Amino acid sequence: MDVLINVFVALHIIGIASLLGGFLTQMKAMGAGEARFVPAMLHGALTMLVTGVALVGLNQADDQSVNNIKIGVKLLVLIVILALVYVKRDDAKVDKGTFAAVGGLTVANIFIATLWT
Repeated sequence: MDVLINVFVALHIIGIASLLGGFLTQMKAMGAGEARFVPAMLHGALTMLVTGVALVGLNQADDQSVNNIKIGVKLLVLIVILALVYVKRDDAKVDKGTFAAVGGLTVANIFIATLWT
């Protein structure tokens, strides 16, 4: 079970890397007011959602404790990110505030995952 959990953790990290990497590649365009949500951002957020749900289930099945409040907060933040990226995915340009919000929420989710014990 530990190997399976570790595989899903790795996939979860790949998802966050895709979401944050997509954001970082558009930083210069955001300064020019031409940023857009690239497909990698949507795919990364969806990967995080699927692997996160799987990780909660696998950890509970393995009788490991799960901090449900932390998971709920992370899920809420991810749902907001997904909603923003999904709704604006086809727009040629996304306003700076919305784009910055996705980046900020992504970083917040990383800090919640690593610092909340």
